[in-house]
Amino acid sequence: METRRQALLDELPRLRRYARMLVGDPAHADDLVQDCLVRAISNLDRWQLGTNMRAWLFTIMRNVLFNNLRRARRSPFLDCGGDAMDTVPVAADQEQRMRVLDVDKAFTRLPSAHKEVFLLIAVEGLDYEEAAQILGVPVGTVKSRLSRARNDLRTSLDKSDKPQPQDADFAERIRRGA
Repeated sequence: METRRQALLDELPRLRRYARMLVGDPAHADDLVQDCLVRAISNLDRWQLGTNMRAWLFTIMRNVLFNNLRRARRSPFLDCGGDAMDTVPVAADQEQRMRVLDVDKAFTRLPSAHKEVFLLIAVEGLDYEEAAQILGVPVGTVKSRLSRARNDLRTSLDKSDKPQPQDADFAERIRRGA
């Protein structure tokens, strides 16, 4: 039982990161992690050693979230909105900060299904089969969502790298000393 508890504790940082992506708001994310852990601990005897603890926990978390969202439709008091990037620490370098903001904007424009797949594969390092199991979709769907997410991010970031007309005007005025 101690091995199971330790495996569960080892997944806490990933659970928090996944929860923040799902709901955005850090306080709601912490509540979601707590609800997930309550369910996981009460059902820890059902998890089998040698299986993927992370996939099991992420599945529990998604189910808890969906239950909360269903409950929210009936109650005006549960808010799962927010911006997932509000608390990301960024170095003081202005260009780096602008790049992070560009990535944030591009990421927030992705459909939620694409965000979720991107986070599971690119950030959490899960393989396609594990992500498909967590999301309850075929592996092909995971692959196509990830491909679309990558393409959308790349396209959006390529657009933000091109100088805008107002940037050129501003640079020209600086050169002229205006």
